[in-house]
Amino acid sequence: MRKLLSGGLVFAGLVSVPAAVSTAQHIAPAKTDYQSDSRLQVLRDFFEKSNCPAADVAEVFLEAADDYDLDWRLLPSLSIVESGGGKAARNNNIFGWNNGRASFHSMAASIHGVGYKLAHGQFYRDKALDAILGTYNPVTGYAAKVKSVMRQISPSE
Repeated sequence: MRKLLSGGLVFAGLVSVPAAVSTAQHIAPAKTDYQSDSRLQVLRDFFEKSNCPAADVAEVFLEAADDYDLDWRLLPSLSIVESGGGKAARNNNIFGWNNGRASFHSMAASIHGVGYKLAHGQFYRDKALDAILGTYNPVTGYAAKVKSVMRQISPSE
């Protein structure tokens, strides 16, 4: 095998990166009973106050935050800024991922898919919050807007 590889044999197309986030392999089973987690009610109340569809998947936001070691307020805040918490989402893309062109089979898939990318994607991994937000959307004021929503959800981590 080594000789074949060093001899110039190329495996074109065997390794590819999808244009959209493939989320099926990223959805982890729930490890925690979030019903007793105080963050769940805070998040539900926040979304329900604005009549956001994302209220229905509040628990999924917590799962993704915990699975991918993200601030639990980040993904909900991105969903508010990008789609009004799902109100303006197309194809379950509540984050405006891939300039709004990405399609997900459910809101839960979008939450886990984008959470995974923010934690492990080459452009995001090992970055602090401001760097993540600057990469996500470099428009002046975007990071401040997302962080403002994060403080509305809960003043501190």
